[in-house]
Amino acid sequence: GGECTGIIVKEIAAARKVVLVQAYSFTSAPIAKALVDAHKRGVDVRVILDKSQRSEKYSSADFLANSGVKTWIDTCSAIAHNKIMVLEDETVITGSFNFTKSAQERNAENLLILRDRALAARYTTNWHKHLKTSEPYKGKGQ
Repeated sequence: GGECTGIIVKEIAAARKVVLVQAYSFTSAPIAKALVDAHKRGVDVRVILDKSQRSEKYSSADFLANSGVKTWIDTCSAIAHNKIMVLEDETVITGSFNFTKSAQERNAENLLILRDRALAARYTTNWHKHLKTSEPYKGKGQ
């Protein structure tokens, strides 16, 4: 778990253009901080989260949105169970690893990093499809 977090943080730190995220649960402070840092250095960071993140006690959604990261809630899917990042239009990070403290510290998880422009394009198309059925995140109790 912890080494997955470190790998993801390194990948985000290397990004210079774009990072697209789809996440079911998002409570990982190191990953959230890495995304905000990327946003601050001019990377186009955009995040779609499951609707459970509106009420999740420790969700990073507020931190991301309040830091200027464009954040949406997938309102159409019963559960938006994705755990995906697309970086630089060429790298896809996916696997069982939720972007959570539990996954970091307690769970057995797997993580795939795929460097393939064609695959990244397909994931990007799917990200945009989900964006069409998502609402901007406005904070707790929106």
